[in-house]
Amino acid sequence: MASAQELSDFLRQIEKRAFRQTAYAVRDDHAALDIVQDAMLKLADKYASKPVEEYPMLFQRILQNTTRDYWRRQKVRNLWTSLFSSFGSSEEEAYDLLETIEVEQAGSNPSDQLERSQIMALIEKALAKLPLRQREAFVLRYWEELDVAETASVMGCSEGSVKTHCSRAVSALSALLEQAGIGTRKLQKKE
Repeated sequence: MASAQELSDFLRQIEKRAFRQTAYAVRDDHAALDIVQDAMLKLADKYASKPVEEYPMLFQRILQNTTRDYWRRQKVRNLWTSLFSSFGSSEEEAYDLLETIEVEQAGSNPSDQLERSQIMALIEKALAKLPLRQREAFVLRYWEELDVAETASVMGCSEGSVKTHCSRAVSALSALLEQAGIGTRKLQKKE
């Protein structure tokens, strides 16, 4: 059983990565923040008594389900908005679909920071072009560093599907980044 301090430490540790993962999925920083906060509250409310070792998988599953709930609500909201939009003449507020997240790099010179931030912006744009399931598999496997079985559990699919989604995502990202003039060697050199 985890203590309140262990739960707090876990949530503090995971918050930035969870936000980034969710921002890639929903492409709206405000919605991503709400989703992450909801997921954190659900974990704290319903699973605080679980061992700390179970938190990462529980939280990922809760976060994925909360994100899916967001998309379901958006679908219904968009349906009703489009149905009633013919009755009103007000302009809808436009949202920027590609939100970027600052890359925090301490201890390097400004030109390196600029180059890293430009490369991250290109990678984020390329990620945004991937289909949802490919993006989800890629982020969980390579940024959240979950193994294939854990990713399959979080995504609710087979391990073979995870491997397929990841392979397609890597191929698509490689092609998109090559078109943008970023080769694999350049990325490896920067890491």
